[in-house]
Amino acid sequence: MEKPINSAQRLLLKAYTAFNARDIDAALTTMHPNVEWPNGMEGGYVHGHDEVRRYWTRQWGLVDPHVEPQRFAWDDTGRVVVDVKQVVRDLAGAVLVDTVVYHAYLIEDGLIRTMEIRRAGSS
Repeated sequence: MEKPINSAQRLLLKAYTAFNARDIDAALTTMHPNVEWPNGMEGGYVHGHDEVRRYWTRQWGLVDPHVEPQRFAWDDTGRVVVDVKQVVRDLAGAVLVDTVVYHAYLIEDGLIRTMEIRRAGSS
């Protein structure tokens, strides 16, 4: 029997749904105003709603990413770790990346405070 979906899972499902719909405003409602978000294209992090908005707007002008959460777990630091099926296409529709990645979230006051991208085998 699967565990019922909790508030962290609901929050993250809303964020993934908004991202895939390219609804930045809805996605930002899931994030702390001072969110720390990974820049998966160049490395490093962007900080706050305005930087996330600029990063995603630029990203979506270059590629068409789609992310589907597959499984939720919690690590020993209290972060929610999500197994994510990630498919990235170029703007003509050709698949560039088709893989599973791991997103680790720190939820603070009911909002995403930080997210990190983990590769297979990292903790």
